[in-house]
Amino acid sequence: MGLLLLLTSALLSSHFHPGSVVKAQRSFTIKDIALFIEPSSNVSRDTNVILRCQANVSSFGHEALSREYTIYKDGNTVYTKTSSSSEDLLYRLSEVRISNTGKYSCKINIEGTEMTSGARKLTVTGLSKPVLHINKGVVTEGEEITARCTAHGETGSIFFYFYDDSTEIEERKVNSNQAEVTLRFSSAGIHRIHCAYTVLVTADSFKSKESNAVTVSVKEIPVAVVLEILPHSKIYEGDELFISCTVQNPQPTYEGVHLYLSQGNQLLSRGDTKVNHSSIALANDIRDFECRLQMGGVVRSDTGTISVTELFSVPTLTISPAEVFQREYITLTCKSESSAPERLDQEELTYALDPPGSLLVSEGPGIFSGNALPYDFNYTCVARAKGIEKHSEALALRPKVPVTTPKISVVGRVVLGKPFQILCQSDIGSLPINYTLLKGYDQLSTAAVTQPFQQALFTVSVDRPDEVSKFMCEAKNSHREAPLSRRLNATAIEPLSRPILTVIPDVAEISEEDQLLLICGVRGTPPVTFKWYRVGTEQPLSTTTSNNNNTDYQVHSLSKEHSGVYYCEAVNYANNVVRSERVTIEVRLALWKKLVIGGSCLLALFVLVVVSVLCFRSKRGKREAAAELSVLRALNQMTL
Repeated sequence: MGLLLLLTSALLSSHFHPGSVVKAQRSFTIKDIALFIEPSSNVSRDTNVILRCQANVSSFGHEALSREYTIYKDGNTVYTKTSSSSEDLLYRLSEVRISNTGKYSCKINIEGTEMTSGARKLTVTGLSKPVLHINKGVVTEGEEITARCTAHGETGSIFFYFYDDSTEIEERKVNSNQAEVTLRFSSAGIHRIHCAYTVLVTADSFKSKESNAVTVSVKEIPVAVVLEILPHSKIYEGDELFISCTVQNPQPTYEGVHLYLSQGNQLLSRGDTKVNHSSIALANDIRDFECRLQMGGVVRSDTGTISVTELFSVPTLTISPAEVFQREYITLTCKSESSAPERLDQEELTYALDPPGSLLVSEGPGIFSGNALPYDFNYTCVARAKGIEKHSEALALRPKVPVTTPKISVVGRVVLGKPFQILCQSDIGSLPINYTLLKGYDQLSTAAVTQPFQQALFTVSVDRPDEVSKFMCEAKNSHREAPLSRRLNATAIEPLSRPILTVIPDVAEISEEDQLLLICGVRGTPPVTFKWYRVGTEQPLSTTTSNNNNTDYQVHSLSKEHSGVYYCEAVNYANNVVRSERVTIEVRLALWKKLVIGGSCLLALFVLVVVSVLCFRSKRGKREAAAELSVLRALNQMTL
């Protein structure tokens, strides 16, 4: 047993060279790699630039390859990414600046196999205008000020220069877009300070003189590759293709010889001196083939292109009628517009709907009829012939819902002589829906509802209550007859007339302790709200709402304080306030008071007369007595 293991080890050692590793057969080849600068290699600042690294790789099957990309600027790595996608690598430079100027290249590495693109130079032009700020505008000699120069939006290594008039007085090198310095002035006067900057980029290259010349002779290797495709011409869909890739005059002394057969970027087969491949021709296949030989650094290739004629075109699926409603009769037509009659009979070309359980019945080649489903459904048409199957684009069927009988109603209230709105609305129906308002059977206006929460509103007015019931509306969203609503049922409100104010008793007969009755009457639609006012008082004396067209205001046991000017106001749902004429109420004295006052006056007059008479008589008696006394005295004197 030990001897058998020893012999096996010796055989393996003699087959593989010491230190070598057995690798899996290569399954890819890197054809080339290139770097593109978009939109241009010469751009102005603030441009968005894309570096596109495009590698052309052929590989077996659809196996994803791990690709390592590296972007270089002036020989330095600036970006690295590993991807399994065959799409181009995009390296974006947003709002480029002068500092982005340089030579760029890209490299791809797949399982240790590398290839680097040529270098492309990106040149960026344009700098922003610097802005200078100082902390003081007035200083004394020898006093310091701080000056800050800013280059908005710039990046990289920047030299800033500060000037007094045209003389440079300070310089700063920074890695930001602003620099700050301290300045001191030794002379009095006006100093004009400004700044400027320079962005450092990689220096331009300088070419040296030519050296002495040395002659080298290069001989061509007499090797070639031949690509052969059968059949040579008139290839139709479904035909079997035979492709061979052969090396002519192979060189046995060369190692690392690899022969590849590819279709576009799809690697079909590989070998050493000859490879073969067979497939079925399809109309939408890539039609370019390449036979490629890699022998060290030597590459030979031969290409070929085939033209495949379609047996039949991709079918199109159409529907009739164009506007479909739920459960209505429809017809789907599936048809290939072109075919190759020299290879295909029309009977061989069959059509079917996918999915098959669509409840539509075939009425002929590619014709399917039946009732539309009450919900959304997607149909696809499949055309088949000689093992080839083609699908149409999906036809999305969205059956509409017929509109139901609309309902008609009033928004708000109907007031005679004033505009009001009528709403027409159906509970069910696919948009758009056209609503038409009719008065009697005359069309007044049409409104189109196209959005879910949109309403069909119509503004009208009426002068008589019986006009309201003449309004109807119809709704239409299809070729069907438009359903008609019922007649509008709403109460028309008549605005109030000017109130008539009636006073009981008559204004001229109102006295104290009487009962006052003020009656306010209007013409219009109840309920009516009445308010009673007395001039000089802001608040109403009384407010009442009545279902009648009149109401009253009573005052019991009148007094002088109730004298004044009265009026009434009325309002109903028409919201027009009407006011009566003003009435002046003057409360007179009561009759008994008048009698008492009259009797008192007469009594007082009688007393006054009596007193006057008595007084008169009293004075008259005294005068007569005095006269008699005087006569007696005179007689006495005469007798003496």
